[in-house]
Amino acid sequence: MTTERVNPPDLSPPTGFSHAVVATGSRAVFLAGQTALDTDGKVVGKTLPEQFERALTNLLAALAAAGGNPADLARVTVYATDVAAYRAQVAELGRIWRQLAGRDYPAMAVVEVVRLWDEEAMVELDGFAVLP
Repeated sequence: MTTERVNPPDLSPPTGFSHAVVATGSRAVFLAGQTALDTDGKVVGKTLPEQFERALTNLLAALAAAGGNPADLARVTVYATDVAAYRAQVAELGRIWRQLAGRDYPAMAVVEVVRLWDEEAMVELDGFAVLP
C-alpha cells in the first residue's frame, strides 16, 4: 500500500492526526471497535491512558491478524466517555500512540459518547486500513 498524508496549509496544523490520507492498495480492512478487553473479555486498566493503550494494542492485533501494520491505517475513530479527560491527557495518549503505532498518523476523530458497550470502558477505537 502507498499512503500520502495530506495536510493543507490553509487548515490548522494537525497534531496527532492527518487531515486526509490518500491510500492506494488492493485490500480494505474494516476494524471493529476495540476497548481495553483482555483475553478473558474483562476491561483492564483503571486510567484512561491504561485503557487507551490496551484498546490500541487490541486494534493493532486485529490489523496484524488481517495482514496489516500501523502504517496501513487510513482512518481511526476514538470514542471517549469524557473528551475533557482525553484532552487533558493527550500528551500521554500521543506518547502511547507513537510507541505502538509510530508517527504516520491516520485521519482521526475523537467523539464523546455517553457510554460504551462495556460499562467500565472509557475509550474505544475503530478503524479502516488499506493493505497492498
